[in-house]
Amino acid sequence: MGAVPTSGFSGRASESRGLLDGIASDASRDRAADVRVGSSTDALTPISVATRSLAARRPQWIALGLVVGAAILADQVTKHIVSSQLALDDSVHVLGPFSIHHVQNSGIAFGLFANATALVTALTAVAVGWMLVFFARSGSRHPVLPVALGLLIGGSASNLVDRIRLGHVTDFLDFRYWPAFNLADTFIVVGVGILFAAILIADTRSR
Repeated sequence: MGAVPTSGFSGRASESRGLLDGIASDASRDRAADVRVGSSTDALTPISVATRSLAARRPQWIALGLVVGAAILADQVTKHIVSSQLALDDSVHVLGPFSIHHVQNSGIAFGLFANATALVTALTAVAVGWMLVFFARSGSRHPVLPVALGLLIGGSASNLVDRIRLGHVTDFLDFRYWPAFNLADTFIVVGVGILFAAILIADTRSR
């Protein structure tokens, strides 16, 4: 019996191996294309679906610190100027219904809860602590958070320092038809306004 030719079989086997190697190489290239800087820990899930931390990073903390520091400095400087230049309950008319009126307030913004100094101090301290914890966990969620929370924390902290140190805060911005307030109160209101505006804009875009 003659020998069975093997050249055709070997050729087909080599061709099959080459085809399989080509498929494996293509699959490897396709899988590598999904890898992104900052992808998940398995280096396979694209960044578009990988879970990323929202915790505040160094740039957010720096921005928050700058806003808080500026808010506290502006509030404390204006309070010092008013308390050193005007006697208690004195006022200077500026324009229309607006005047600089030196008053003392032991409550929260706009004279509310004036007879509950200890409670207001405790609640303010808790609020400042909660905002810091929230920022630590979610500071990267939105670019306006360092500014909005910086104004909130700066205004709250400045008034808190006065309540602990003096037992009251100095108010001086008087529009006659509204209780007198200070820059710290203004920063708190503006900070809340920025947060609400950011939420509304984000909700409108998502829709």
